[in-house]
Amino acid sequence: MTRVLEFIVAIIMVFILAVIVGVFLPSHGHIQRSLSISHDPHQIYDLLNNFRRFDDYAGPVLKAEDPGLQLGVSGAPYGPGAKVSWSGGVDHVEHTTLTNTSGHLDPTGNGQIVWSMESGAWRGTNKQFTLDMEPTNSQRLTKLTWSYDVDYGWNLLDRYSQFFLRGAPDTLIQYSLNNVQNTLASIPNVDYTKINTRIVQTPPQAILFVSTQAPRTLDDVDAATAKAMGQINAAIKKLGVHQSGPRITLTTDYGDENYVFDVAVPIDSSTLNIDGQSHDLSQIKAQPTNSPGSAPAAATSAGTPPPAPAAGGTDAKGNLIVDANVRAGTLPGGPALEADWEGTPAGIPLMRLALKSYALTHGYAFDDTTHRYYDELVSLPNAAYDQQQFRVFLPLLGDVPQQTPEQASGKVGALPPLNPAAWSQAAAPAPAAQNADNGKKPAPAKKPAAKKKHR
Repeated sequence: MTRVLEFIVAIIMVFILAVIVGVFLPSHGHIQRSLSISHDPHQIYDLLNNFRRFDDYAGPVLKAEDPGLQLGVSGAPYGPGAKVSWSGGVDHVEHTTLTNTSGHLDPTGNGQIVWSMESGAWRGTNKQFTLDMEPTNSQRLTKLTWSYDVDYGWNLLDRYSQFFLRGAPDTLIQYSLNNVQNTLASIPNVDYTKINTRIVQTPPQAILFVSTQAPRTLDDVDAATAKAMGQINAAIKKLGVHQSGPRITLTTDYGDENYVFDVAVPIDSSTLNIDGQSHDLSQIKAQPTNSPGSAPAAATSAGTPPPAPAAGGTDAKGNLIVDANVRAGTLPGGPALEADWEGTPAGIPLMRLALKSYALTHGYAFDDTTHRYYDELVSLPNAAYDQQQFRVFLPLLGDVPQQTPEQASGKVGALPPLNPAAWSQAAAPAPAAQNADNGKKPAPAKKPAAKKKHR
């Protein structure tokens, strides 16, 4: 009996000691980890200020502990109000939600994002993650500090739980930081803060196009474009249709030495009459090409290639054949990320990289192989060569917001309407097209002679 009493007294003393220690334990828990990342603060901020790519950097950490975990994004597409939740899995993880409650980034690159957490899995109240961005002296090197804070109040059990902060919170932060760095490594490190980006809904367009390629110089690309436009204009006249929009250039392969692309022109009819046969272009979609023109036909047993498919048929890419070089189809339209460019065509590749970087940091899905970049020449025909105006597009896929954050905040206005004068004089071949065959291109008076390299 004495030993039982001694055991009870010992338990009471341990309990009292635990209470006394718990009273003196901090009522607040904090943990943080930092990592220097060689990317612009704006890109890091944009990546973390939405949850559309949360699965890429935090998902692997959460799913490593429970592979069946389900992640879902909801709320605002960007900034305060954006939410990500996870639950379920093999371990039946309790429903957890992160909500973006605030975020700011000043012109110097210093910024902060706060995510509040609602979860019964981690003890405490007022749980939140704070992500601080601070540019360093090194060029394009940003220190990212990810911290976790929680209040315990007078709940002594919760206060003792701070000894386990080195567990789940610390693991999530440390490995997610590394994954943020890996995610950013796949994003072009391009400054897109000075361009106007919009999400626009592009309509389906019936087009005539020519697949071509040229060495990556302005003169060679301009000559190939002018030659293609001459062929398209001849087809337009023969078919009795009219150009209904600005010239379009679809990028197939922007290689180190050569540029492979399609030159396209929207037309005002989706029905073409070729050799007495009517063809509905709405049933035909222009396919991406990895090389100019259609695939070569197989050789006959005698070793000579069979004749090319006749006009009115389809080529190996499934496009309607208008003549030897001109094809017809339909650009499907749909949501696209758009930016404006004024200058020579040499700046368009950088715009394409900027759009790609913007889409990746904001979590917009795209496939630039099946839904290629394209640009429209929207300046008036008499514009100086270095003052041409272009609209550059990256088609988007899947669940796409209606607007970019810049549109939603009013910093970027709606896409201005097209001026028909931009293509009303396109029916006549450009002077370059007249000399494209002999390689002699007249130098425009307003074209900078020093800019030879294309895009």
